[in-house]
Amino acid sequence: MSDISQSLARVHARIRSAATDAGRDPNTIRLLAVSKTKPEAMLRQAYAAGQRAFGENYLQDALPKIAALEALDIEWHYIGRIQSNKTREIAQHFAWVHGLDKLKHAQRLSEQRPPELPPLQCCIQVNLSGEASKGGVAPDQLPQLAEAVAALPRLQLRGLMTMPDPHSSRAEQSQVFERLAQLREQLNTRGLQLDTLSMGMSGDLELAIAAGATLVRIGTDIFGARN
Repeated sequence: MSDISQSLARVHARIRSAATDAGRDPNTIRLLAVSKTKPEAMLRQAYAAGQRAFGENYLQDALPKIAALEALDIEWHYIGRIQSNKTREIAQHFAWVHGLDKLKHAQRLSEQRPPELPPLQCCIQVNLSGEASKGGVAPDQLPQLAEAVAALPRLQLRGLMTMPDPHSSRAEQSQVFERLAQLREQLNTRGLQLDTLSMGMSGDLELAIAAGATLVRIGTDIFGARN
C-alpha cells in the first residue's frame, strides 16, 4: 500500500468518524483531493487507491495534468480564484467550479461552456470571515447573485463554498460553517435547490461535517505539505 493510499484511508476514517459523531450518513460526504502543485504521479497513486475527484487552484499547473490523465475518469474541480482571462479554459476543462463570486465570471463560463459537455457544476464562494484578501461574495449580496447564476443556461448552481480564517478559534470556525449552512437553507426557501456545502479542509473537516458539509477539500493530509 502506497503512502498516499494510506493517507486516503486515514482521511476517509476521519470523515466516517465525524459523520457518525454528527449523526450523519458518511456516504453523504464527498472527498475532494486537493492536488494543486502536486505531480501527476501522485494523482495516479490516489486514483489507483480509488480517488476520482481532484481539485486544482492554478490553471497553468492543472492543464498539463488534465491532458496527461485524460484517459482516466477523473472529475476535475477548479477551486482557485477566477479571472476573466481564464474562464474559457475553466469552462472547457473542469466539471466543477467552487470559487464563483461574480456574475460576469458566471456569464462568461456559461457562454464558453462547450455544448457537448454537461452543465458546469458551480458553488458560490461566500466571504463570512470579512477578510479583505479573501474572495467571496458578501452574505447580503448572495441571494441576488445566486438567483442570477441559477438562471444561466450552461451552469448548474449546486451550492455554496467558504473558508474560515485559519487563525480564528475553533468556535469561530464552527460559526462560519453553521452560517453557510443557514444561508443555503435560506436560498432553498426562495426556490433554489442547492445540495452542496463545500467546506472543511485538513485542519477543520470535523467542524465542517458537524455543520453539514457535503464536500470536504483535503490536500495536506493526502499529499503532504504544499510545495
